[in-house]
Amino acid sequence: MKTLLSSDKIAECITALADEVARQRTESTRIAIIGIRSRGEVLAKRLSAILSKKFGTEIPCGTLDITLYRDDINNPQGLSQPVVRSTEIGFDIDEKIIILVDDVLHTGRSTRAAMDALIDLGRPKAIKLAVLVERSGRELPIAADFTGIKADLPAKENVQVNFVESDGKDQVIIT
Repeated sequence: MKTLLSSDKIAECITALADEVARQRTESTRIAIIGIRSRGEVLAKRLSAILSKKFGTEIPCGTLDITLYRDDINNPQGLSQPVVRSTEIGFDIDEKIIILVDDVLHTGRSTRAAMDALIDLGRPKAIKLAVLVERSGRELPIAADFTGIKADLPAKENVQVNFVESDGKDQVIIT
């Protein structure tokens, strides 16, 4: 086990993500933040809080469950039944620039599932992807618009993101 990001470095990355989103936003741009369950949700809330403070106005934040949109949901090698949780988006996504947030971008399959789910909910003006960790190994032509850190890792290594809200501490480790 190797630490990729400490608590302090995670905070720096999230602030840098917020700064980059802010640089690309114009005064008339309506943005909203939507996190992919479960750790993307935590990251989205933190990002939304920083942006709301920076812009002096509440930036809407929601949570998206992609379970039913995953391409591995009926995998015969799966050992357990998937748990479907709620999508909580209390605002209209039409004509907004949606900042889709996830903890790790690896193959691109979760992002593809999230985009499918979002399109079923409305018609955003654009979807931009923000991730804490972008790692090598893409299987689909999907790239992050905003990245905290890039990691070129062998396929056998996994990136595990832990947040205080769900895991008791902030850290990103390679296992």
